[in-house]
Amino acid sequence: MKKFLAMMMVAILTLGVLAACGPQRDTNEGTNNGGEGTTTEGTDKPESLAIWVNDQDEQSAALEQILKAYEEETGIEVKMTKMSMLDQLDALELDAAAGRGPDVFYQPHDRLGDMAIKGIAAPVDLGDDANLYSETAINALTFDGEVYGVPQVIETYGIFYNKDLVSEEEIKTIEGLMEVAEAQTDAANNKFGFVMNATDFYFTYPFLSGYGGYVFEITEDGFNSANIGLDNEGAVKGGELIQTWYANDYMNRSITDDFMNDQFQNGNIAAVLTGPWRIAQYKEALGDKLGSTTLPELDGKVAPSFVGVKAWFVNAYSKNQEWAVDLMKFITKHENAMKYYEMAGEMPALQTALESDEIVNDEIMAAFAEQTQYGQPMPNIPQMSQVWEPVANALGFIADGDDPQEVLEEAVQQIKDRIQASGGGN
Repeated sequence: MKKFLAMMMVAILTLGVLAACGPQRDTNEGTNNGGEGTTTEGTDKPESLAIWVNDQDEQSAALEQILKAYEEETGIEVKMTKMSMLDQLDALELDAAAGRGPDVFYQPHDRLGDMAIKGIAAPVDLGDDANLYSETAINALTFDGEVYGVPQVIETYGIFYNKDLVSEEEIKTIEGLMEVAEAQTDAANNKFGFVMNATDFYFTYPFLSGYGGYVFEITEDGFNSANIGLDNEGAVKGGELIQTWYANDYMNRSITDDFMNDQFQNGNIAAVLTGPWRIAQYKEALGDKLGSTTLPELDGKVAPSFVGVKAWFVNAYSKNQEWAVDLMKFITKHENAMKYYEMAGEMPALQTALESDEIVNDEIMAAFAEQTQYGQPMPNIPQMSQVWEPVANALGFIADGDDPQEVLEEAVQQIKDRIQASGGGN
């Protein structure tokens, strides 16, 4: 993974993404601690900027404070509109070209390929400030050699455990986790050692990739959708591992997310795999008994999870693109990244924030911050949309006892057929 990240950053450097600085305020203050800031020299300061934010109350409340500070510092009015980020793209496709869209909008990174191809989002030049963000986050926002957007949030999943039932050391490796599953599972009485949604590809990816599986080949030019590694030897080994969970009754197909969450909070499950969005409810239920850790080691390495990034993007039709970047960098600078973290509860993508005492010393959140360093960004190319259903079906067949190699080979063929039918082949 580290080689992959290094390769991606070399590609970025080669293409000149880091070669120049972005916009700078008249005050010449940088918008990110330690960065060179942006430059607005030669650009007229707009009277206002429009931004679409996600419509969750905690997020918008934090942003209201941050945007007010930007207005006070720059004299630019910021017009904020709340809209689900899942609805923003549809609205932009209708309004952007007509000049009715915002200057800045908010999206998950896995939609980047579609946005770039459709000309909705504009590339941004972060200059040396790109180095201030998690390398994984910048990789997630790189498409066809160019960086799009400024990362706000980085998220992944890991292991929560009940300290009264198991120690962190016991579940450090996949072998140890399986020993806990064997010793503590009594399905008839709703007692389990380890539970996860093992038919959801998002969560099962680490066990396919940890032995060498992958979605798309990574090349110097980005993802190669013609080379799919979900049926190679490593992926099949992971599929065989997953199948043992069902064969040994460690878990079963009737286990839902609601069941997992309820039984973990009731003290009936030693360890579960899910994300930091569960922290608040788990803390309330378990208090000091709650622990968290990274995913288990497979072949001596922490299993690589999917990493998601939520970021600010510049509307390609905006007439204020330099100032739009300035605003995005202001929102994500250290002080504001920490304010957003404290109020919205989402992990910042700024590296200094990830390394801050507030996160490093947070017994629960620190594990998820660490896991992002081992994770891999979900592919951001449009062909990824053809992957989810075939692999989900394959995982269901594996749970039912079908041969993992056969069903994974069939899934990969279906993915290739779907990509070809959609006209999305490389």
